[in-house]
Amino acid sequence: MTAKLTHKVPTNIITGFLGAGKTTAILSLLESKSKDERWAVLVNEFGEVGVDGAFLSEQGAIVKEVPGGCMCCVAGLPMAVGINALLAQNPDRLLIEPTGLGHPKDIIGKLLSENYEKYIDLRATITLVDPRNFADKKYTENQNFKDQINLADVLVANKVDLCDDDDLAAFDECFHGSAIAKAAKGIVSEGKLDSYWLDLPRTNRNAEFLHHHSHDTDIPAFELVPGERFARKENKGQGYNSCGWVFTPEIVFPFDALYGLLGNINAERVKAVVNTDDGMFAFNIVNQVVSVSAVSLEGVESKLEIIDKMTLPWDDLEDILLSLLPEA
Repeated sequence: MTAKLTHKVPTNIITGFLGAGKTTAILSLLESKSKDERWAVLVNEFGEVGVDGAFLSEQGAIVKEVPGGCMCCVAGLPMAVGINALLAQNPDRLLIEPTGLGHPKDIIGKLLSENYEKYIDLRATITLVDPRNFADKKYTENQNFKDQINLADVLVANKVDLCDDDDLAAFDECFHGSAIAKAAKGIVSEGKLDSYWLDLPRTNRNAEFLHHHSHDTDIPAFELVPGERFARKENKGQGYNSCGWVFTPEIVFPFDALYGLLGNINAERVKAVVNTDDGMFAFNIVNQVVSVSAVSLEGVESKLEIIDKMTLPWDDLEDILLSLLPEA
């Protein structure tokens, strides 16, 4: 570790399963932070494209992305490279967003290791959950979902505006059923986290399950080569499949047709940042519920990522995407 830090950097892990609202929550924290502070974000995505970094960079954060699987694998090499690059910029705070399919145990262990004990002040781990998921065995029987909750210091029910009383009762039962009491409980909408939670202390907590997957040691960057209009890359693991596309900045999609297409993709998770004829927009789709927001980025590539338990007809989806474009 060669970063010349003037202080130990307060650090938090913001975790939660697919679609829990982690990136939205971090955006909310960035919007509410003191203007004179520089925050860094290490964001890890299961897919190969890396869509979330575009959202976070727009808020002025120093962002490093680790796409293509769980960043704590491969002896922590991708994670270490990302952390070191961010610490070298002497941030006032570091936020780490693991993939929704990731297990926090090894990430916590890495941050507490002697390599970082002089540089990182690890504080509360914040786990977001969508309380509606407590009624679905797909989540409640998933080992990572369980341990994201087990290892939380602050457990936050997000999207409560979409929940009923039974959902919130299930969340409350989960919170009070923790073997080691949580430091705080949150009930929020739209990821509006309380910045006070960031400075709550971390408590040693037990994971029920072991981290049991790995990835290739060589994770090449997913980039367009000169002359390519677009590229596609797939990933699979932990019972999920992903497919991502990157398009050159010159490609412009028709907004209405793209909105209709993305809203009709029957997948667990769809994320995109796309140049359209109405400007650049971020699309966030969970179980075919579409959220759209304008993005002020210019001259950047369009990116689209789809994640689902099933292997979808990627070739057909690609053909439909390309059919939306004007002739080159």
